Amino acid sequence: MSDLQREVSELESKSATAARLFDIRRIIGGLFVVYGVIVTIAGLMASDADLDKAQGININLWTGLGMLALGLFFLVWLWLRPTAPPTPANVKE
Repeated sequence: MSDLQREVSELESKSATAARLFDIRRIIGGLFVVYGVIVTIAGLMASDADLDKAQGININLWTGLGMLALGLFFLVWLWLRPTAPPTPANVKE
C-alpha cells in the first residue's frame, strides 16, 4: 500500500468519524433532552402560585415532557438510521 493510499484511507476514516459526531440529529436531540430535563424538574417543583398563573395547568411539566420526547425521538432516529460514511474519492496514482 502506497503512502498516498494510506493517507487517503486515514483521512476517510477521520471524515466518517466527524460526520457521525456532528450529525445534526445528535446535536438537536441532545439539546432537547438537556433542556427537557431542566424544564421538567422546574415543572415538578412548581408552586401553587405558578399553577394559578397558568390556570391550573403545569405548563413547565408538560413542555418539559414534550421536549424530552422530541429529543429522544431524534436520538432514537440517529441510532436506528446512522449517518452513512462519505463515499471515498477516486485516487489517481
